[in-house]
Amino acid sequence: MIKKGIRRQIVLHYFFVVFLALLLVEVIFMFALRSYYYDSIYKHIESRIESVSEFAPKFKEPEQSLQSYLLNTFSLPFTELQLLDEQGNVIDNSTNFAADLSVQTSDVTQALAGDTGKWIGKQPSTGQQVMAVSQKLDNIVGDQVYVIRYTTSLELVNDKLFTITLFSLGIMAAVLVIVFVVSTGLANSIVRPINNIRDVSAQMAQGRFDARIEGDYRYELGELASTLNYMAQEIVRTNQIKDDFISSISHELRTPLTSIKGWSETLNSGGYDPEETKIGMKIISKETDRLIGLVEEILDFSKLEQNAMKLVMGTVDLRELLQEIMLNVWAKAEMKQIKLQLDSEETAYLVHGDGNRLKQVFLNIVDNAIKFSHESSIIFLSLQRMDGNIEISVQDTGIGISAENLARVRDRFFQVDHQNGGTGLGLAISQQFIERHHGQMLIRSELGAGTTITVSLPALQAEQSVEPSQLTEGQI
Repeated sequence: MIKKGIRRQIVLHYFFVVFLALLLVEVIFMFALRSYYYDSIYKHIESRIESVSEFAPKFKEPEQSLQSYLLNTFSLPFTELQLLDEQGNVIDNSTNFAADLSVQTSDVTQALAGDTGKWIGKQPSTGQQVMAVSQKLDNIVGDQVYVIRYTTSLELVNDKLFTITLFSLGIMAAVLVIVFVVSTGLANSIVRPINNIRDVSAQMAQGRFDARIEGDYRYELGELASTLNYMAQEIVRTNQIKDDFISSISHELRTPLTSIKGWSETLNSGGYDPEETKIGMKIISKETDRLIGLVEEILDFSKLEQNAMKLVMGTVDLRELLQEIMLNVWAKAEMKQIKLQLDSEETAYLVHGDGNRLKQVFLNIVDNAIKFSHESSIIFLSLQRMDGNIEISVQDTGIGISAENLARVRDRFFQVDHQNGGTGLGLAISQQFIERHHGQMLIRSELGAGTTITVSLPALQAEQSVEPSQLTEGQI
């Protein structure tokens, strides 16, 4: 017994459809076969009656001789031949048994009306199913009207039809058994993957997002399995991002807050000379700026994730932008005796973009270059036009990035070296800003040899100069 469910529904539907089809074929086949046998018998008798009809008018002997001649000459095996008068009384027959009752079946009536009569029914005297075929004989000796009637039993034909029916029903049953086996296998091939997907989905619903749907399923089931696996993978990834975010932000906030708290308590206790107080206030101010930078970075990331970032679009000269950035980071570079060198033509490199956001991008790139460069090294900045774009390259000869980390360096919250601070959002945010300016950012690096970051932005033609306006990213 198959349990309730899709498997039973599939098996029952297939079984029911095939059963109806076979039953219809069986009925049509048996009806056609019965008609074939009955028509064959009828046509055989009809041809004999036509022979009698052609012969009788030519017979010139006495009437009694005609009856005997017809019965002796035109009898058929397993068939009774009768000669009837107009009232249906049996004048003579081939069996030589006297009939007590007149024949009143429809074939006689049809024969007297001029047609070849046919009747199929049960013989009253024997109870057997018979076929009777009759025809009137005209223009014979003495102008006597005769009806010649052949009656044959259909029992042998019916027995044969019954045997064929049983045989065909056996074939039908065998086909149904095969259909049941095949449909059960087909149902299992569908239900097993569904059960597997259901079980894994239940595990996911209970929080086990490490569960995966195994198996190479095809068509819609394969797409469903892939979708669920992808959803689980995304949930795991999102959870990991959340954990990384909490861990990174907690770590980054704790350090400046600890410093600020320590110095504020120290200064509050009093008794320190002005120089030491000045140093403490300077550290508090520096750590406060660091906290503000972290909060702004988190806000930018949140806006980008929610597609709520607004860009103030306008014409930006990248050469002026890089020169401004070099001035901003000059003090930091000077502390490591790092030289910043800009290589470009003395002309404007115009792009259509948000100047503040582009400055944030290149400030982050140059700041990273300084952070990971060796002391007394050179950082090369270059500008060049290339196929309708402007390419900005920042090349350092610092510690470089390994191939393994290079593949993840633009992931959110990823940090090559946690000791250098930061949230791990800088490059991820820069990447999204560049993409929203229809640009590309390429990072090439070799561990121990340095890193080169190249940003490509669509160049702005002179006639495309745009006045600053505030647009959402969807309007860019």
